[in-house]
Amino acid sequence: SPNWGSGWLSCSVRRPPRSRAPLTMRAGLLLPAALLALWATLASAARTPYQQILHHSRIRGRHQGPNVCAVLKLIGTNRKYLPNCKLWYQRKICGKSTMIAYECCPGYEEVPGEKGCPAALPLSNLYETLGIVGATTTQLYSASSNLSAEITSPGSYTIFAPTNEAWASLPAEMLDSLVSNVNIELLNALRYHMVNRRVMTDDLKHGTSLPSMYQNIDIQIHHYPNGIVTVNCARLLKADHHATNGVVHLIDKVISTTTNSILQIIEIEESLETLRAAVAAAGLNNLLESEGQFTLLAPTNEAFEKIPQETLNRILGDPEALKDLLNHHILKSAMCAEAIIAGLSMETLEGDMLEVGCNGDELTLNGRPIIANKDVIATNGVIHFVNELLIPDSAKTLLELGEQSEVSTSIDLFRQAGLSSHLTGNERLTLLAPTNSFYKDHTASADRNLLLDHIVKDQLSSKYLYHGQKLETLSGKKLRVFVYRNNLCIENACIAAHDKRGRFGTLFTVDKILTPPVGTVMDVLKADDRFSTLVAAIQSAGLMETLNRPKSFTVFAPTNEAFQAMPQGELNKLMGNAKELANILKYHIGDEILVSGAVGAVVRLKSLQGDKLEISTRNNGINVNKEPVAEADIMATNGVIYAVNTVLQPPAFRPNERGDEPADPALEIFRQASATSQVSQRSARLAPVYSRLLARMKH
Repeated sequence: SPNWGSGWLSCSVRRPPRSRAPLTMRAGLLLPAALLALWATLASAARTPYQQILHHSRIRGRHQGPNVCAVLKLIGTNRKYLPNCKLWYQRKICGKSTMIAYECCPGYEEVPGEKGCPAALPLSNLYETLGIVGATTTQLYSASSNLSAEITSPGSYTIFAPTNEAWASLPAEMLDSLVSNVNIELLNALRYHMVNRRVMTDDLKHGTSLPSMYQNIDIQIHHYPNGIVTVNCARLLKADHHATNGVVHLIDKVISTTTNSILQIIEIEESLETLRAAVAAAGLNNLLESEGQFTLLAPTNEAFEKIPQETLNRILGDPEALKDLLNHHILKSAMCAEAIIAGLSMETLEGDMLEVGCNGDELTLNGRPIIANKDVIATNGVIHFVNELLIPDSAKTLLELGEQSEVSTSIDLFRQAGLSSHLTGNERLTLLAPTNSFYKDHTASADRNLLLDHIVKDQLSSKYLYHGQKLETLSGKKLRVFVYRNNLCIENACIAAHDKRGRFGTLFTVDKILTPPVGTVMDVLKADDRFSTLVAAIQSAGLMETLNRPKSFTVFAPTNEAFQAMPQGELNKLMGNAKELANILKYHIGDEILVSGAVGAVVRLKSLQGDKLEISTRNNGINVNKEPVAEADIMATNGVIYAVNTVLQPPAFRPNERGDEPADPALEIFRQASATSQVSQRSARLAPVYSRLLARMKH
């Protein structure tokens, strides 16, 4: 099974069980075995990514015989890939299905009648080696251009040899110009594929360059973590074919010379005219002509034209937003299309991540096939032309952040309420926007005053908010921040997604409409007719002053209906005993603020009475001591109120239901005995029961 923890290139392969040696022999071999294991680990760590996938390919092919490599072949094509562990199990390249094929590993050949590839290829000069590895067109052109004289002579060379298919895929006019002038054009093209020394794959370091044998013009080398090696973005197919005077690497394209930097390509490319002006305005000229290895996702003129003119003018007129926009199109490392065989996240100079992937032959950005032209090689990287502009959040207004997102309904409400100017201007603000899902069960309202409560002064980041912090809104109200173990809430609304930080404002996605407090707990209870009995009880128990204090409470407030559900005698008794009433009411009051968004599976909250309340969620509802809450999150300046239709009983009044400690059986027996003693005088038949209960108490 794959060992995903070890990354892209390794996985465990089942090996046949080995017989155990006698104990004395094992003891004698313990130290050498440990040293051998250490050596094997170090050797594995020293392999380059290409060598690792080649090693994995040999392991997967070894049951076919010696020196057999397993490859993944794209169904319906001749394209083959050495598999890393992840590819081996997924069996897909750019979303397309593959089949397993077996072939001789580099440097070996089959022998008729024998299994696998037991014979080493004959060691010949470079010219003959080209024919041995199947690069017969390159061999033919070497003879035509008289390069063969050089590559049959003593020396040390490296040839990156295009396959026959690579030569055949060249545009007809380009191929004609080469073969019509073999002594100059074709010879120069071939010499650009050569290096004047032997270069093996472990010498092909990522982001390096090698001087070619054509005017020392550099060849760009990239060696990716997934094992793919590219030469001017042509993929290495079969590597390290030794010759007496060098080495041959088979590649999938004919490469052409590059002497221009990314900036110089932008300056001469007509379809990048708007980008050219934007780069100059943002002061990025020096970066794009400096040494380095970048990937520029170059927006074409067409890409800029697709953006609303108002938005484009705003960004072009704001140097900081423009710089963020362009940096969002520059990846920190060079990424050739051939190296992308599955989706991966890549960091831009702006700091965000882009999802770079592929679907068949198409490259995708954030899942969209918007790359029009790929692999334009520069001396300091690679350019892919894109036909859509990628606008980062950091260059957007609050309105743009929220449009076509999970808070688009809220954005429409702000617009209807005449608050668009706050969402498009340069005020530093934070917008608290409920998700679209909230409005499925609630009526959307464009109440201007309510929505102003959702716009906080200053541009905030949720990760820097702290418990008890006060936030001022445009309406002048103060909102409290509550930090819980599993959530971050502002009043009754809790953060439901990561922040979106725009040019001047930040968007907080919240789970519901926020309701700022309008008074103390007592003020709220008095103003609600559902709690008139509770208010009278609080007054009778002497708790009014407590619930008016500037502290933090969670009140599970029994409604009038809850009190009416009690037996009349029990209710009268409760209301007539101030001490017992106060005890019951204190059990309904938690000693901190707990909004519904902070309730996970179960939360235990200490009450003012001393025992704990058990708050839980079930079927998207809140329960307290397993009793459903009728209404949650009625906010007050010193707490939060939950309406309940049941008067909650402390554990002392319900011994068999205590959640924090088991009921005392002796106490229960005593109560049963007491109850029995009251009737024993009237029924001689129950006297023995009373005697047995007393006997149980003694034991």
